[in-house]
Amino acid sequence: MLLQNPLIGLGGILGANMALTLASSATKGLPDGGKAQRVFLHLHQEIARGAYAPGSVLPGEQKLAVTLGVSRVTVRRALDVLEADGLIERRAGSGTVVCAQKASPTMAADFSTLMPQLVEMGQNTTARLLSFSYGVPPAGVAAAMGLDGQARVQAAVRLRLVEGEPFSHLTTWVPEAIAQNYTEAELATTPLYRLLERSGVKVDAAHQTVSATLASPEVAEALGVRVGAPLLSLDRVVRDEEGRGVEYLAALYRPEMFRLEMTMSHVGTGKTRHWEPVINPARREAAE
Repeated sequence: MLLQNPLIGLGGILGANMALTLASSATKGLPDGGKAQRVFLHLHQEIARGAYAPGSVLPGEQKLAVTLGVSRVTVRRALDVLEADGLIERRAGSGTVVCAQKASPTMAADFSTLMPQLVEMGQNTTARLLSFSYGVPPAGVAAAMGLDGQARVQAAVRLRLVEGEPFSHLTTWVPEAIAQNYTEAELATTPLYRLLERSGVKVDAAHQTVSATLASPEVAEALGVRVGAPLLSLDRVVRDEEGRGVEYLAALYRPEMFRLEMTMSHVGTGKTRHWEPVINPARREAAE
């Protein structure tokens, strides 16, 4: 199963889709005007999912205007940005041609054994520490970790790269008493999970949710994507053997570079037949 989050339809609605791959380019701006932005997102999505293959010609401005219910000026604004992003090329006498996109390195993780794979991913990629500080966490983070309103935590923001290209934006909150066992320099070079273990934390459980979101200006700049670009969002609360929150992770991934997969088996008999995830034995051993 492939969990990814395309922009669906002309309205640019963000959703999580099981089988549709969004291979967006690294982009940084949107056309002016709400209608132009919707046309841009629609065409961007159609190109990304292969509705218009590289080398194919887009419908003319007038046809797009009629089909999408907007003016030619609006269509032209959207096409201007698509061309600036390198997705299309306007050729005199040939029309608007879809350009081939450079393939980006990708990372994949089995959803059923995600924890050990994220550790392995941390060892096989490089990280850049963007910020490091101590203070009171956001109320939602404190509540999820079971901290009181005045508890101090270490907050850190890291950018993880594969082959030199950023693919994830990671924000973590760790209780101050634990975080004081490692330095800012160590966090910049060592996976946090390893630092927690070294600090004597005995991780017992975690709860994580996967959703979709849009890139804020700050995150977009760090990841090299367009403001408002779709991102895969993973939030995880890690607890120790006594049930205390020891880490809150808010991770954002570029969907064309990171995907979650799940192999499933149809089990049971009669009306009780249902789908269950298949645990990869090798990954399960890694988790133990």
